[in-house]
Amino acid sequence: MELEVNDELRRRAALHAALAEPARLAIADTLSFGDASPTELQRALGMPSNLLAHHLRVLEEAGVLSRHRSEADRRRTYLRLVPSGFDALAPAGLRPVSRVVFVCTQASARSQLATSLWRRASTIPAVAAGTRPAARINPGAIAAAHRHGLPLARVRPRHLDELELDASDLLVTVCDRAHEELGGRPDLHWSVPDPVPAERAEAFDRALAELSRRVAGLAPATRAVPAERERRRRAPAAPGPR
Repeated sequence: MELEVNDELRRRAALHAALAEPARLAIADTLSFGDASPTELQRALGMPSNLLAHHLRVLEEAGVLSRHRSEADRRRTYLRLVPSGFDALAPAGLRPVSRVVFVCTQASARSQLATSLWRRASTIPAVAAGTRPAARINPGAIAAAHRHGLPLARVRPRHLDELELDASDLLVTVCDRAHEELGGRPDLHWSVPDPVPAERAEAFDRALAELSRRVAGLAPATRAVPAERERRRRAPAAPGPR
């Protein structure tokens, strides 16, 4: 596959390069919680004025630093970070999705926990499914959700084939076995160890913590679109024969 290098990717690469120099990263860290004049910054970092000027110029060209005149002494300048300047560090968002489908083998623990975490983090609908679903949600998953104040729906684990999947669904496997069974179908894979064989609270807590971290990273990168099946459902029925 040939890598497509677009303007957004170039912008992100330039920003990473600007911050890859330790002195410039130190400048950004120093200005993270407050503004400073070049003289104050030079004193705080113990940096020669000519070297500081070079690094400030690079950060300005990268769009993460701006200068503002003092309202008191107009000869004085304050440096501040641009609030949106670091937005390009984050990867580009995923395609719009109508629903997130979390899949593990039995749909009794990891996919159920991921679904509940997602519902707390995003307004985009989510559902759990399995490739070989169990008869019920694992008690260890229920107990872990209870320990962490996570609402967990008591539902029957569903087979993936029961869902009316369409192109707007985001398929996320949270189980290595399910991911490998499904081949190239999943959009994303989270390799989360199965807590069920251990049958220990610590194993379920670790799985929940890892899923929580993953959900927290993915949810802000997704945006919702109406599901095709919802559009079909809401569309007026075609008139029948007369």
